[in-house]
Amino acid sequence: MSNYRNQDTASWDSRRVREGTGSPAPQPEHRRRRRRRRVNPFLYILFVLVVSAVLAGVGWLLINDFCAFNKTPVETAVEVTSDDDLGSIADKLHDAGLVNYKWFFKLFGRVDKAEEKIGIGTYTLNSDMDYVALITAMHNSSGNLTAETVRVTIPEGYTVEQTIALLASKGVNTEEALTEAAKEYDFSYDFIDNNSHELSRLEGYLFPDTYDFYVGEKPGSALNRLLYNFSGKMDGERMEKVEASKYSLKQIITIASLIEKETDGTDQANIASVIYNRLADTGSHGTYGMLNIDAALLYALPDHEGSITNEDKKMDSKYNLYKYAGLPPTPIANPGIAAIDAALNPATTDYYYYALGTDGRHHFSTTLQEHNNFLNSGSYGG
Repeated sequence: MSNYRNQDTASWDSRRVREGTGSPAPQPEHRRRRRRRRVNPFLYILFVLVVSAVLAGVGWLLINDFCAFNKTPVETAVEVTSDDDLGSIADKLHDAGLVNYKWFFKLFGRVDKAEEKIGIGTYTLNSDMDYVALITAMHNSSGNLTAETVRVTIPEGYTVEQTIALLASKGVNTEEALTEAAKEYDFSYDFIDNNSHELSRLEGYLFPDTYDFYVGEKPGSALNRLLYNFSGKMDGERMEKVEASKYSLKQIITIASLIEKETDGTDQANIASVIYNRLADTGSHGTYGMLNIDAALLYALPDHEGSITNEDKKMDSKYNLYKYAGLPPTPIANPGIAAIDAALNPATTDYYYYALGTDGRHHFSTTLQEHNNFLNSGSYGG
């Protein structure tokens, strides 16, 4: 302070007063800008080329393995047991020198549903086989089977419970294990609700056919084979018809199951027409969407014996189509292909009623009066 003169201080103070403030003027804030480092374009291009070359090289190695290019000649026997899954099969193929990249084979196998195609047995394989050929060569019908097999014919119209009981009786696996798999196994089909743990989630999709199973076969694999067959039967043409209808696949299969249980197969298209006509009826024909199908009620009464009574028809169940309009919540059986085709191709009729005659045939009626006349005649089969 000794170096300042009073007049200098006064001059400075008066100048600040004229400026309207007594505090020092804020000094402009100079921010130091961070300079962006420029990437060397040569290094960037080099990095991209190196990464591309690595990816191309890895891709070429995978393609070589998939297509069986340039492999050392190998021919060997590979055994698949009931304990094997896709991972252990890939291990065996790798150990035998037939595939180089186990993870890639497993990835392809999952996409190709290989575990459902590969059967128990001993197979002669060689390194000229690509992934598709290896899976095909280990198909259930190929190779020298080393496990005991059993042939099972599943009748059309069997329920899931009946199907499981039949498989168990033939030694495919125990009823308990098959039931557990039916409820809990994660099936790789979008028509199966894997969030459900009810047995009915498989109802309608265990396709009735003749199968060769292995005695003691893994229960999930055994049931998967039936589902795989169903998936194959629902080919592009049939699925186009499903999509062209106003019904979902589940509803179509439910209708097919009702058809399957209601007739012996001689008049399925007419039965289908009655179901569709009733579903569409808002009251003008007196049915109001009520299907009144006995087989659905009996599905909810598995231990029922004898004829359905009026008391049975009062049962509070969504499968009681005397009480609830529309379709039951699930299929009531596993329909065959004829019933599925009838559901997709119903006859065009004005029928809303049918009843079994003494001649063993269904008699169809357009009106309730006509139907009642038949029920009161000597031709009604009861």
